Amino acid sequence: MTAAPAFPMFVSVSEATAHLSALLPEPGVDRVPLSGALGRTLAEALAARVSHPSATESALDGIACREADTLAATADQPVPLRVVGESRAGQPFAGKVGEGECVRIYTGAPLPLGTDAICPVEQLTDQGPDLVLLRRPARPGDVRPEGQDFHAGDVVLTEGVPLTPARLALAAALGHAEVTVRRPYRVALLSTGDEVVAPGQPLRPGQVYDSNRVGLSALLRECGCEVLDLGHALDSVDALHAALDAAGGADLLLTSGGVSMGRYDFMRDLLIERGTVTFWKVRMRPGGPALLGRWAGLPVFGLPGNPVSSLVVFGLIVRPALTGQPLRPVRLRAGTEFRGVPDKTVYARGVLRGAEVHAYRQQSSGVLRSLSESDVLVIVPEGQEVPAGADVDVLLL
Repeated sequence: MTAAPAFPMFVSVSEATAHLSALLPEPGVDRVPLSGALGRTLAEALAARVSHPSATESALDGIACREADTLAATADQPVPLRVVGESRAGQPFAGKVGEGECVRIYTGAPLPLGTDAICPVEQLTDQGPDLVLLRRPARPGDVRPEGQDFHAGDVVLTEGVPLTPARLALAAALGHAEVTVRRPYRVALLSTGDEVVAPGQPLRPGQVYDSNRVGLSALLRECGCEVLDLGHALDSVDALHAALDAAGGADLLLTSGGVSMGRYDFMRDLLIERGTVTFWKVRMRPGGPALLGRWAGLPVFGLPGNPVSSLVVFGLIVRPALTGQPLRPVRLRAGTEFRGVPDKTVYARGVLRGAEVHAYRQQSSGVLRSLSESDVLVIVPEGQEVPAGADVDVLLL
C-alpha cells in the first residue's frame, strides 16, 4: 500500500492563497513622494488634513444671492439685483451680501457671507456692470457644501489599497505629499523544460517559445514586485538544483513547469525529496498541478507549464497573496452553457456580448490566445453546471 503524502493535496483556491500568504515574509515599508507611489500598496491609512471643499462653493458660473430675493423671478417679469462684487476661486468676496444684492461668482469660488443660492449665467441679463436681471429664481442646490467630498479627520484611503492614478490624486487632495507604502516583494522567476526556447530563436519540432516567463514577469511587475529573472533551466535535477540555489535573497521563487505527474517533472521531485512541500495540487481547472513548498527556507510556488494554467493560477492564487487584494467576482448572465467537473472549480474563459457572457470557443489550457481574447473567467463551482440564462460569478481579466 502506498503511504499517504505528508502534505495536503487537492486544496481549494482560497486555501492555496492562504498557505502562500502565510509563507511570505511581512513586507517592509517605504516613505515615498506621490510621484513615486504609482502601483504601490498603501501601508498606512490616510486621513484628510483638510475638508474638501474647504468652504461651501458654487457649482457653476453665475451670481450668488439670497434665494428669498429671487422667488418672484420669471422670464416675463425678471427680478433685478445690484452687483456688489465678485467671488472667484482663490479670491473670495470679503464682504457680506445684503437684501437685493448679489455677487458675480465662478465655479469653485466660495459662497459669500449672506448668500444661500446661485443663479446660472444663462438665466441672467446684464443691465450694466452693477445690475443684473434674473429670469428665474436662484437655487440653493447649485452649491457644493463644505466637506461634501470629505471632512478633515476622515479616514479616506485605507491600508492595503493599491495606489492607482485616481487614488494618488485623492491623496494629494487629502493634503499628503508623501505616503507610506509596502516595500515591493523580491520575486525570483524561473521557467523550466527541455522544450522551452527563448523567443526569436529557431524552433525544432516539439519545442515552444518561453511565453510563461514573459507573461509572468509582466504580471509580477504589475503587482509592484521586483523581479529577479533566473532565466530558463533544463529538465535535469542538477540544473534545477543550481537554479533553486541561485534564488537566495528573494522573498519568493516562482517557477513554471515540472510540477505535474510526468517522469521528468523534477521540480516536484526536488521539493518533495530535498525541500518541504506545503501542498500539491489545487481543486481548479485549469491549473490543478500547482505546488507550494520551501527550498532552504525560501518559499517556492511551482506553476504548471501550460501557459493558460500558469497565468490563471497566478491571477487566482499568487496575485492575491502578493498584493493582499482578494478576488472580487461580479455577477453576470450566462449567454451559453458552462459545464463543471465533479471535483474541481472550473474557471472558463468567457467573452462579453452586451450584458451576457459567452464561452470562448477553445478552453484548452494550451490555447494561450484564449486569455488574450477573453474578457472574464467564469466561475463554475465543483460538480455544478451553469445553464444559459442563469446568473454566474465572473472575474474580470
